[in-house]
Amino acid sequence: MFKKILIANRGEIACRVIKTARKMGIATVAIYSDADRHALHVKMADEAIHIGPAPANQSYIVIEKVMEAIRSSGAEAVHPGYGFLSENKAFAEVLEAEGIAFIGPPAGAIEKMGDKITSKKIAAEAGVSTVPGHMGLIEDADEAIRISGEIGYPVMLKASAGGGGKGMRIAWDESEVREGFQASKNEAAASFGDDRMFIEKFVTQPRHIEIQVLSDGQGRTLYLGERECSIQRRNQKVIEEAPSPFLDEATRKAMGEQACALADAVGYRSAGTVEFIVDGEKNFYFLEMNTRLQVEHPVTELITGIDLVEQMIRVAAGETLSFEQGDVALNGWAIESRLYAEDPYRNFLPSIGRLVRYRPPEEVAEEGRVVRNDTGVFEGGEISMYYDPMIAKLCTWAPTRGEAIEEMRIALDTFELEGIGHNLPFLSAVMDHPRFVSGDITTAFIAEEYPDGFGAVDLPEKDLRRVAASAAAMHRVAEIRRARISGRMSNHERKVGADWVVRIGGHIWPVVIEADREGATVRFEDEARHRVESDWTPGDTLARLDVDGSPLVLKVDKITNGFRIRSRGADLDVKVLHPRQDAMMAHMIEKEAPDTSKLLLCPMPGLIVKIDVAEGEEVQEGQALCTVEAMKMENILRAERRGTVAKINAEPGASLAVDDVIMEFE
Repeated sequence: MFKKILIANRGEIACRVIKTARKMGIATVAIYSDADRHALHVKMADEAIHIGPAPANQSYIVIEKVMEAIRSSGAEAVHPGYGFLSENKAFAEVLEAEGIAFIGPPAGAIEKMGDKITSKKIAAEAGVSTVPGHMGLIEDADEAIRISGEIGYPVMLKASAGGGGKGMRIAWDESEVREGFQASKNEAAASFGDDRMFIEKFVTQPRHIEIQVLSDGQGRTLYLGERECSIQRRNQKVIEEAPSPFLDEATRKAMGEQACALADAVGYRSAGTVEFIVDGEKNFYFLEMNTRLQVEHPVTELITGIDLVEQMIRVAAGETLSFEQGDVALNGWAIESRLYAEDPYRNFLPSIGRLVRYRPPEEVAEEGRVVRNDTGVFEGGEISMYYDPMIAKLCTWAPTRGEAIEEMRIALDTFELEGIGHNLPFLSAVMDHPRFVSGDITTAFIAEEYPDGFGAVDLPEKDLRRVAASAAAMHRVAEIRRARISGRMSNHERKVGADWVVRIGGHIWPVVIEADREGATVRFEDEARHRVESDWTPGDTLARLDVDGSPLVLKVDKITNGFRIRSRGADLDVKVLHPRQDAMMAHMIEKEAPDTSKLLLCPMPGLIVKIDVAEGEEVQEGQALCTVEAMKMENILRAERRGTVAKINAEPGASLAVDDVIMEFE
């Protein structure tokens, strides 16, 4: 077995590999860029080596710099994680030439499966069902339009070397092909250094289901069940689960056997994933093979009990798999929520900055439940614009799907994160969505259920009443504390009133608080009562309460005369007022927001790639105005209405912050 391995990656996956290596008694070496000097993976590793400036193309994906780190560290093997050099044939070949073990598949398998056109041909020859499409490279937009017409709309434009949703567009007509083709080529070139494109039929109402394979390269190839990855945004997975709520055992077996056949056809070794698109009739079609560890691998580990990173290391060291297909059993249900530095209230645009508060739920591994959080950040650290926006992967396991979802709801409710925009509210909303709860999901789920983007969740009145009662009880506790500090209370005599008015979510509810030593009963005007018990103390940012015998977790921040409360995707300002204060509220004038209707504001920190209009030009609704690149993704900003460009304040190459004015309109 290896004595020392180098992790050619960063963030949460580097930390994940370090944990398993440590368990196996293997020393680890981290590499880091200028931006990651104080990163968590650097602190966790036994040693760390600096490899260059912040941009990945000047550090993490420069093969010679990584090789220099390997040589100087004396590492015997390299785990590439995912992204960066994980599916780079040249990197695997250089390692092999220098006698360094690559904890991944052979270079030949990477080459064959890394090119989506070649991989589809091999898959078809191996008897794997494939999606109709054009298997050759596309030279320009005109050829793309011609081919799309032959295949039939809608079509998917895809980068041959792509992954992670980059270099990928769905086109429903000729104009979208023409516009999307060039944008996809640009993204592919920036992310992979390869702008080759191909086109395939886009299957409507699809589910994205993938099979985890594991091969020792010595005659044993197994499949470890499937993962459902249909909750996606811009082809980027957001929530995954294992097993799929859609598959039956016969379909699972057929998909697994085809995945293994493909792995054997390319002489595969190590862990890999074969991705399929599955229609409503359980017909499945090969999409691609990822010749690396997947981001969502934890859910497979949780239902099989198999440490995939450990198996990858053992296989790379020449060991054979110690178990057979019949030994693989799927136990319970696991769900993974990807926590991204993306603001759901601003159309999921990237967010960067310091993590002022980062307090994930406590990890547990008990007989009936598991909570796991794979992360590469810490409180006080920074989210950089240079890398993927993932902050953490929150996973839960339980014996049934319903129980796993409930565990995830609670885990999300207790996850405290401040300082940047993030998608925690959205993840919570999905966990409560009837379609998700029922398992009736497709890759179009987000587009169909949130066509106008994600807004704050509106809790039903019964849930708002529970929050209102909790806020009233908490406010009473805070008032008693203030009275004691100010000296208005002596001999523990309560001088805090019982009559209050709670304003929440458009409701105005007069309440009476009947308190005792164990908690408080909050009585509404219609005589409805809610019993609230909690050990919350003023200043705590997380309140764990029991309301009418059921648990309720609230994120709490103090505001004037009340609290900002977040729960289950809702973000609420809750006012708890004396009746006289409430009466005066009716006379308060609300402050109006400034008028920005004639300004194009930069919606995210990013780089101006292109300006599509000129000063004095008249633009139409939906017309492209400019392109902003952030976190490796290009975003086209369009005109919301007809108008004339009065002034352009930015030029290509400029770096802008959120809400910087790009252009002004008459």
